[in-house]
Amino acid sequence: MIEVSASAPDFTLPRDNGDDVTLSALKGSAVVLFFYPRDDTPGCTKESIGFSTGLQEFADAGALVFGISKDSLEKHGKFSKKHALTVPLLSDEHGSVCEDYGVWKEKNMYGKTYLGIERTTVLIGADGNIVQIWPKVKVAGHVEAVLDMVKSL
Repeated sequence: MIEVSASAPDFTLPRDNGDDVTLSALKGSAVVLFFYPRDDTPGCTKESIGFSTGLQEFADAGALVFGISKDSLEKHGKFSKKHALTVPLLSDEHGSVCEDYGVWKEKNMYGKTYLGIERTTVLIGADGNIVQIWPKVKVAGHVEAVLDMVKSL
């Protein structure tokens, strides 16, 4: 489980454009990781569009933003194209990063229990340490709250 002020677990994941992203290589910039359950579902779409719309403001504030789910690169590509997303999407198909960040959890819907990604956002400072964790994210107003926190760094 991750905690505020702890060192963020390092990872290398493939990105929707075919490149790999390694967290430790991004030191010197703040990094926003938003973990979301699945491509092309209503909440995930709204959140991804929100981060895409605010991407330049995050960059101006010195932060890089990445969406992470267990969906394949192919699904990420279709999702990005369908909704004209500009936010980079990383594929954690094996779930190791989701587990390292503690977002792979038991969930319950309509009386059925299953494992899935709990919508969570993690802000990592330029030093590689965790600044803020937003668990169980409600999409409305969330991107703005994260941007405000980034601007306060």
